[in-house]
Amino acid sequence: MHHRTVGELMTRPVVRAPRDMPFKELAGLLTEHDVTAVPVVDGSGHPVGVVSEADLLRKSSGQADPSGLLPVPHLEAWERAKAEGASAQELMSAPAVCARPEWTVVEAARVMADRGVKRLPVVDETDRLLGIVSRGDLLRVFLRHDDAIRDEIEGDLLRRTLRLAPSAVTVQVRGGEVTLEGSVEARSLVPVLVRLCRGVDGVVSVTEHLAYGTDDTGGTAVAA
Repeated sequence: MHHRTVGELMTRPVVRAPRDMPFKELAGLLTEHDVTAVPVVDGSGHPVGVVSEADLLRKSSGQADPSGLLPVPHLEAWERAKAEGASAQELMSAPAVCARPEWTVVEAARVMADRGVKRLPVVDETDRLLGIVSRGDLLRVFLRHDDAIRDEIEGDLLRRTLRLAPSAVTVQVRGGEVTLEGSVEARSLVPVLVRLCRGVDGVVSVTEHLAYGTDDTGGTAVAA
């Protein structure tokens, strides 16, 4: 199976900011390029952090309400430092959580979830910035056509990997939802087939209606 990689999904060339870029230039950079965040890089092109709209908005949220109706917000020390920051290095979230171009969608999505970030700068083996991948980029795999998903399951999984006869299992795909019908030789093959199908890019869910000839799991044998 071919899984789309971060390198295939990432945006490049990527808009970036030097450490010393002032607040107003950062705001202008985000607006000009219609992006919500940019990596901050050092002089060698290595990402050292990411500055986002949320980072810039702390400048406003940390100030007193001009009307005097709202209380002065309580900020943690790090939030106060960001609210008072004037350059990319002072405003950015650091260190930068980065991805490699050979990562799969699953790897990138797990890092985003574990680290609570919405995007990952992508770096090469020398940690130089190559691009940036966002949650929206990862979701593009689910725009894959149903016919392409079905062809991969039938060709790569059923025929070449599991060596099943073409008539053994039929595959239907609608909106990324896969339905498997037919029969296999052994009961233990059913969860394997389901797991492999779930790993195909663009698959949303897998439902199986599969019979089996031999129960090799210790249960009661059921005729195919």
